[in-house]
Amino acid sequence: MTTQVDTLEPLPLPEGPPERRLPPRQWVRENLFGSAFDSVLTVVFGLFLAWAAYRVGKFVFVDADWEIIERNLTTLMVGGFPRDELWRVWAALFVLAASLGFGAGAIGVQRRREVEEGRAEPAPKGLAARRLAPVVILVSVLLWFSGSLENLVLVLAIAGVGVIFNVVGRRTPRRLERYVPLLVLAGILIAFLVIVAFGGIKWNAWGGFMLTIFLAVGGILMSFPIGVLLALGRRSSLPAVRIVCTAYIELIRGVPLVAIIFMAVFMLGFVFPEGVERPDNVVRVLVAFVVFTSAYVAEIVRGGLQSVPAAQVEAAQALGLSPYRTTRRIVLPQALRSVIPGLVGQFISLYKDTSLVFIVGMAELLTVAENITKQPDFIAQGLIVETLLFASFIYWTGSYWMSRESQRLERRLGLGER
Repeated sequence: MTTQVDTLEPLPLPEGPPERRLPPRQWVRENLFGSAFDSVLTVVFGLFLAWAAYRVGKFVFVDADWEIIERNLTTLMVGGFPRDELWRVWAALFVLAASLGFGAGAIGVQRRREVEEGRAEPAPKGLAARRLAPVVILVSVLLWFSGSLENLVLVLAIAGVGVIFNVVGRRTPRRLERYVPLLVLAGILIAFLVIVAFGGIKWNAWGGFMLTIFLAVGGILMSFPIGVLLALGRRSSLPAVRIVCTAYIELIRGVPLVAIIFMAVFMLGFVFPEGVERPDNVVRVLVAFVVFTSAYVAEIVRGGLQSVPAAQVEAAQALGLSPYRTTRRIVLPQALRSVIPGLVGQFISLYKDTSLVFIVGMAELLTVAENITKQPDFIAQGLIVETLLFASFIYWTGSYWMSRESQRLERRLGLGER
């Protein structure tokens, strides 16, 4: 007779040796000047970094002509989006601030409860400030270039809405915490509908950083669950499912992303029967990103699935757990936990690969940064360095933020420690 088990209580974290924290002076002595060779390397690379920082700082703050960015900031952010409809973008940002603030507050309560129950370590001081630092830096730079008091007030109002809903999220009843991710996703969907619905602006008129974010976020949200299903399908005991998933993964991973984008743009319309409206190029490109990224996510997740000991699956079966519950409660949590660095690295790559859509005539951030140098007021002035540096800074900010969030999640889950 077997016993059906619905929930498994998490075990308390094992206590490890206390972390050794050295005073700054001792840390410098041991890590930078521990030997004569280390001292030489430290001095050489220190001088090189000081010289590089001086050259970059001199260019950014003295030599560069940022007028092209100041006059085209809106174009860089939203491309050809109608200027009289920009209120929709601001309204969507308010909705996003509310939903993300609420989600962060609810997660903060769960984290505090785990710390109180001994299932997690307390977060270091100043973690929230470090997490928000990339976003604050980016917003500050954008406000500096805009030079608009109205934009400053709107940004402060958006921040205020996020703080208010963060407080609301911290008061979420425990029985409703399981629905927090769904509420956050609903908020993202509502923000999207604010822009495109009720006589709004369809995505074929989007451009600039707005289009880049849409393709990146949409690709990540849709490719992750598809990739997980493909990874599970590749390890399925059903031959038909396993063969189909394996063939899809190996075929897509063997084709360059540029080729998939071209095929999606020029061939996707033939899939639809006559009389059915063909999707816009934005939808076709998004499909290409999802198709491509899901195959790589599947291989990353498959590596995590193989790292789960078979004994744990056998123990779950002995306790009476069904295959579905075994996968959802035992296998997938451990597999996804072990492949966080690989997944985030793939998502960062997707974020940067959105610049490839210029090959099908779409004006994302990098394309707009190049096009504005061809305006009559700036043509043949050699300002491509300024525009590309500005675009690179935006890409770096997003990539750095995702990387830091990945590291924070790894520390929270104890990846590599137990």
